Amino acid sequence: MRSRLPSLLTVLSGLAAGLAVGPLATPAHAQAPGGPPPKVTVAKPVVRQIVEQDQYTGRFDPIDYVEVRARVTGYLEKINFTDGQTVKKGDLLFVIDRRPYKAALEQAQAALASAKARQSFSQTDLERAQTLSRSGNISEQVTDQRRQASQTAQADVDSAQAALNNAQLNYDFSEVKAPINGRISRRLVTEGNIVSADQTMLTTIVSLDPIYFSFTVDEKSFLKYQNSLGIGMGQTQQGKGVPILIALSGEAKPTRKGTLDFVDNRVDNATGTILLRATVPNADLFIKPGLFGIVSMPATKPFQGIMLPDEAVAANQDKRIVYIVGPDNVIQQKDVVLGPKVDGYRVIQSGLKGDETVVVNGLSRVRAGAKVAPDTIELPPSKT
Repeated sequence: MRSRLPSLLTVLSGLAAGLAVGPLATPAHAQAPGGPPPKVTVAKPVVRQIVEQDQYTGRFDPIDYVEVRARVTGYLEKINFTDGQTVKKGDLLFVIDRRPYKAALEQAQAALASAKARQSFSQTDLERAQTLSRSGNISEQVTDQRRQASQTAQADVDSAQAALNNAQLNYDFSEVKAPINGRISRRLVTEGNIVSADQTMLTTIVSLDPIYFSFTVDEKSFLKYQNSLGIGMGQTQQGKGVPILIALSGEAKPTRKGTLDFVDNRVDNATGTILLRATVPNADLFIKPGLFGIVSMPATKPFQGIMLPDEAVAANQDKRIVYIVGPDNVIQQKDVVLGPKVDGYRVIQSGLKGDETVVVNGLSRVRAGAKVAPDTIELPPSKT
């Protein structure tokens, strides 16, 4: 066993010496000595006027929402709509048994007629007393008594008129009509049930066109919008404000246009957010209240932006870099700061001037200081 150790050591020493004098290992993607430069695709960045967009999740809400309730008590006699139909303001929806209110109305009309007759007689009696008083044929006290009787009769007329007006209101309220235009929900009470005034909810109605879209933004973002776009600085009217785009759930691109026209008057202390609201046309009535959506709203004023596809950006630990083709097709490395995506491209906030030739395909085959064989292409203005 001891006799074999020297020979084994000799073999290992020879192998080590051979490795020491042999060539160094070549990285998998590095250029082999004497080989041709690797081929890469290069292009100029897209430089054009852009507006950065921020996205938020929000919910659609109706502009008008009404809980339809009975305003008088009685038996529900008739329902005059189909569940889910579109109604117009003033359409008849429910009829409560009108007979008790019709009788009360006729009684009030008769009471008013009686009060008017008494008032007419007392007024005539007063005029007669005033004529006799001027000739001295009646005392002043009698004249005052008849004046008082006339005034009391007039008050009775006013009271009877008020009672008649109230009876007329109750009679009218026995027909429940749509207070707004919109889409009605299902009936919550069926015919034959008794309903109570101001308590029993019969159905609901929501308006659909236009419709609100509400969402919240954090305090830092809101201050940015306020400084750059003036959002929340002045009074706005419905439909007049900052244009926005909204994508419904499942949509890859925004399909709905709207106008940001309302900012709440305070930041929520608990969440540190503020409510923003847009008005969105909904002529086809496709959007329903309660649906979620993703809003894209402008975050900056228009500016000249430098943009590249995401494939042209590499990572070096916590840095983002791009490879520039310099003189003699030698690769140079540039540190960049990235912004949001606009039209499918990544905005380069700093690090490039816009006239560089950038490697957009084949980043795994390049390294700083090495030569490449560039194949130049032109990037389209928009990638989406």
